[in-house]
Amino acid sequence: MTEGPNATVLAVDDEPDLAELYRVYLDPAYDVRIATGGEEAIDAMDDAVDVVLLDRRMPDMSGHEVLSEIRGEGYDARVAMLTAVEPDVDIVEMPFDDYKTKPVTKEDLLTLVEVLLHRAAFDEQSQEFFALASKKAALEAAGTTNSDEYEELIERMEAVRVEVDDTLDHLSARDAFVEVPGEVP
Repeated sequence: MTEGPNATVLAVDDEPDLAELYRVYLDPAYDVRIATGGEEAIDAMDDAVDVVLLDRRMPDMSGHEVLSEIRGEGYDARVAMLTAVEPDVDIVEMPFDDYKTKPVTKEDLLTLVEVLLHRAAFDEQSQEFFALASKKAALEAAGTTNSDEYEELIERMEAVRVEVDDTLDHLSARDAFVEVPGEVP
């Protein structure tokens, strides 16, 4: 997952003017690809894409179908449904990362992409931390804790833990959810 100006965003919307507007909003900060339909989106998708902004209702393929294809192909891009369709319980099983209701401002879009990229970095850091913890446990079970390698492992675990904590601080409760649709009881 790439962060910053090298990150690639695929904006998918069947309205060409809206897809182009997303490009204009995001282009200074990211490498932006646009697609105006489901098949075009799937063709534009590859491992370089970090974030997909996906319209839910399109004539040739629904956003749900495109999302299923993306996940089925094993792409790990963060996906935000960016749509005029109000959410319903059918979204519970959809494997997306965020849901934003149109219209969106330039600031909304930039914040959404930034949060999704930070979440992806957090996921990678978490996976690294658990891999290191597994190695630590294996070394401890084998009784091989009196080595430079073990000490380096402990230091690396601490460094990753600090990165995870920093990311969690950055993704405060206010920022972690760009928009929570509906009323909060």
